[in-house]
This record gives sequence, structure tokens and C-alpha cells, in this order.
Amino acid sequence: MGYTADTMHSIMTDLDLSLAQFSLFGSLSTFGGMFGSIFSAKAAAAFGYKMTLWLADLFCITGWLAIALAKDIIWLDMGRILVGIGVGLVSYVIPVYVAEITPKHVRGAFTFSNQLMQNFGIAIVYYFGNFVSWRTLALIGSIPCWIQVIGLFFIPESPRWLAKNDRDKEVEVVLQKLRGPNYDIVPEACEIKISVEASKRRSNISIRTLFKKKYAHQLTIGIGLMVLQQLCGSAGIGGYGTTIFNHAGFPARIGMMVLSFIVVPKSFMGLLLVDRWGRRPLLMASGSGLCMSCITLAVAFIVKDDPELGKITPILCFIGILSFTMMFAIGMGALPWIIMSEIFPMDIKVLAGSLVTITNWFTGWIANYCFNFMFFWSQTGTFIISAAVCGGTVVFTWWLVPETRGLTLEEIQQSFGNV
Repeated sequence: MGYTADTMHSIMTDLDLSLAQFSLFGSLSTFGGMFGSIFSAKAAAAFGYKMTLWLADLFCITGWLAIALAKDIIWLDMGRILVGIGVGLVSYVIPVYVAEITPKHVRGAFTFSNQLMQNFGIAIVYYFGNFVSWRTLALIGSIPCWIQVIGLFFIPESPRWLAKNDRDKEVEVVLQKLRGPNYDIVPEACEIKISVEASKRRSNISIRTLFKKKYAHQLTIGIGLMVLQQLCGSAGIGGYGTTIFNHAGFPARIGMMVLSFIVVPKSFMGLLLVDRWGRRPLLMASGSGLCMSCITLAVAFIVKDDPELGKITPILCFIGILSFTMMFAIGMGALPWIIMSEIFPMDIKVLAGSLVTITNWFTGWIANYCFNFMFFWSQTGTFIISAAVCGGTVVFTWWLVPETRGLTLEEIQQSFGNV
């Protein structure tokens, strides 16, 4: 996700790329992610979560190798698309898988760990991007994929997926493995089987069914949060931090180094708070902080050309990007995916999950591709628009998003009136 932040200048120089060509390269990961997300839920439903993750790793490893060995723009773009497809598969499968295997009282924290690991990966890229070439950085990007290929041999399949595929004995075996040898898994196993059987009776689901009034609330929440997540400024600040620092006159190397040390500890804070504060308060706090961060960045570029006030532009820019990164890490980065994994019933989870994930990646592709052009059009205007979106996130959450902390997935469906 953060690969382009430190590599823009070196890739453009080595392969003689224009700004438009590099912007296309940067956005192709989200374009590929859109295609991966189209098949992610279907693949997970048909082959299971583990097999889908293995497939995602294959795409990612092939893509990173293509980028590392690229001699021209064609191989560079092809590698970026392949990585995007792999991440598109992962983006749906991991939060849903984690939500389905974890107990209700720690489900939020465990699902948030996905965002924690994403930020850990971004921190590695931000840090090593200051010292290694863009080709070496691509090879570093493939390392987690190899680790996951091996690690998948040691994890169980989701008990809800097993129940949906009539493998009832395996459901109890897997639950016992997940909960421990002394835990009474019978009530939970029965609840899962009853829920799955109810969803099977409503299994004749088409895309038209998805837009029925009974599912409107969940669909609005899922799509709305994904659009807001991508339009809040995360694509630009996360992917082109070096460019922003350079235009503000702040040393980009120092800025990216500091971000690499900050992003992971702040994600730990989100992980600790998500099951204590709840989803709604954390999401609104994150949106408010992001709004203030974007306003700070807008002010930094407003005063840039002033002979006196322009001196504070570098430090305001640094404060704005630092606070944005922290506030995104504790809430807006992970919570839309956590909530998406919780709110849809089993019978529409495949279609709804695909639609929501496609929306996220499509919006991300537009935001990623357009950021450079918007930034060079007006730095101030770009961040004012982002601030407005972040403010809209707070209103949207307060108005529409329910609290799901401490509820089982089946209880959440009951609260929506779908069971």
C-alpha cells in the first residue's frame, strides 16, 4: 500500500516515466484490487478461505517479482495489477475469516489486527524506502506472501464455511481447536448451524435481492463507509507522502522515517480500544481527527507563499501528515472492514461482500489516480475536499452506523431484523 510513497522519483528517473505514467502505475494496484474483489467472495464461498488466500499469495508474489525485474512500463504496470488482484482477494477474505473464527468479546480486536499488520507493512516500506532501491523494496514486499503460504498449513478453515458446506463434524472439531480443549463448544456450534440453515432457506439470492428494503440499511453502511474511507485523503497521503513533504519544504526522508516509527504503535491503540470503546465512538473520533488533520494541511499550503507565515508551512505539513496517519491508523483504516465483516447475514454475505469490496477498490482507484493531478491543481483545495469528506464521516456514523461490540454475528442479524 505504501510502495509508491518513497519510490516515485527513482522509478520515474530509472524508467523515464512521466507524471501521468507514474500516477497510472500507482493507481493500478487499486484497479487490480477491484478485479480481485469481484471474485473474492465467490472464491471464498466455493473453495474456502484458506485456498483463496493461497491464490492471493500467488498473484502477489508474481506481481512483486514482475515489478522487481521490470525493464519497462509494461512489466511495471503488469506487476502492479497482479499485486492489486492478490490484495483485492485478501481484503475481503481476511476480515471475514477472522470475524468468523473469533469469540464475540475479542472479535473487534482480532479483526483490527489485520489493519495493524497492514500498518506494520507500510512502516517497513517507509523505513527501508530511504535506504534501498525500488527493485529491492519490491522483493521485500514479497516476503510476507511467502510467510503466509507456509502459515496457512497450520490454521483451520472457518467453522461457518464448514457448516455451510454440510461438514458438521468438522465444525465441532475446528471450534474445539479454536476455543481450547476445556471449552464447551456445543451451544456455539448449534447457534452456527441454526444460522447457516436459516440462510440456506433464503439461498436463492440475486443481485436484485440485495437491493430489497430489508437489506438497505446494511448495504448503505457497508458501501458508505468504504467510499468515505477512500475519499478521506488516505490514498494521497499514504501513497504520495514524499511528494507532499517536498512541496511543503519539509525533509521528506526525515518525515517518512518518523511515520515509519509512529504508524504501528498508533494501530496498537486502535486494537486496544475497539472492544472497549466500541465501533461507533472510535470511528467518529477517527473521522474528527482526520478532519482536523486535513484542515491543518490546507492551512499549511494557504500560508506557503506568505513571506512571514510561509515559514511555518513545513512544520504544519509535518503535523498534519503525522496526525492524519495516526488518526487513520486507530479507526478509519480498519473499522469499515470490521463492520463490513459483521453486518451482512450469511445468505447475502457473498454478494454484499463483493459489492462493498468492489466499491472500495473502485473508489480507491479513482482517488489514487486523481491525487497527483488534484495536488498540482491546488494543494489547499485538495485538502479542503478531504476535510469535508472526513467531517461527513462523523455525521454518517452518528446517523446510520449501529454499535456491534459484544454481539455475536447471529445477534447482530437479529438487531437488523434479518433472522
